[in-house]
Amino acid sequence: MANTLQAKKRIRSNARRALVNKARKSRIRTFVKNVELALESGNAEEAQVALKAAQPELMRGVTKGVMHKKTASRKVSRLAKRVKALAVSA
Repeated sequence: MANTLQAKKRIRSNARRALVNKARKSRIRTFVKNVELALESGNAEEAQVALKAAQPELMRGVTKGVMHKKTASRKVSRLAKRVKALAVSA
C-alpha cells in the first residue's frame, strides 16, 4: 500500500488515466471494426471511407501514448492493403 502523499496521488491519477486510455482504445477498436465490416460486406467505397476515418484515430492513439507507433502503422498498412485489394477486385 502506498505510504507517501505523492504515491497516493499517483494511484488516483493512474486510475483516471486508465479510464481515459480504455475509452480511447475502445474507440480505436470501433473504427477498425467499421473498416472490417465494410470489407466483409464487399463495399469498396464504404471501406475506403471507413479507412480514412480510422487512420487518424489510430495515429491519435499513438500521440496520446495508448499504442506504439509501429503497431498503429502495421494496422493501418494491413487495412489499407485489404481495402486496395477489394477495390481492385471490384
